[in-house]
Amino acid sequence: MIIGASNCQAEGGNTLPPKPLKLAQFDHESPSADARQIANWVVDTNDNAGLPFIILDKKEAEVFVFHPDGRLRGAAPALLGLAIGDHSVPGIGDRKLSAIRPDERTTPAGRFVASLDRNIHNKEILWVDYDAAISLHPVITSNAQERRAQRLATPTPLDNRISYGCINVPADFFQHVVSAAFAGTNGIVYVLPETRPVKLFFGARDVINPGQ
Repeated sequence: MIIGASNCQAEGGNTLPPKPLKLAQFDHESPSADARQIANWVVDTNDNAGLPFIILDKKEAEVFVFHPDGRLRGAAPALLGLAIGDHSVPGIGDRKLSAIRPDERTTPAGRFVASLDRNIHNKEILWVDYDAAISLHPVITSNAQERRAQRLATPTPLDNRISYGCINVPADFFQHVVSAAFAGTNGIVYVLPETRPVKLFFGARDVINPGQ
């Protein structure tokens, strides 16, 4: 006679334990709640498909670069599009910079498959949104009046809106963190929205560590 099966089932004996959460590791960085939430969701759901990934927090003007398993490679401040907004004007990638109005200079939000390439000056960049001509690249310092390097060095994000939409980061950070992470592979860039709730925008669920 087989005994115990019904008792075990009634007592939850056949119930599998809950899957442990997989969380992004920010080390000593202090990300915003939105950045932590989306990074945790990416890692726990494998939304990055086993690829390196980047979280760009536009509100805080900060970039986080992760290994595929969610370990942090590095973080740095970023310069962003002059205008607040989460969409690019249709066809803007085909227009001359001089024809782009200040209110059109946005850094679009979204989930982008990104890869390294060379621009027309043979400088390495990370293409984020090719059609909109949006890339992540070392900070451009050719126009001294824009004070881009100085803007990156200030402790707040209040002066980090200056570009036509591209994402500028410190040159050393690009070379040693971004380029190293995406060498020989594609990756995913998550640009967090600034005009809509982050969870709604990405269709993300809460992944929260009680200790955070």
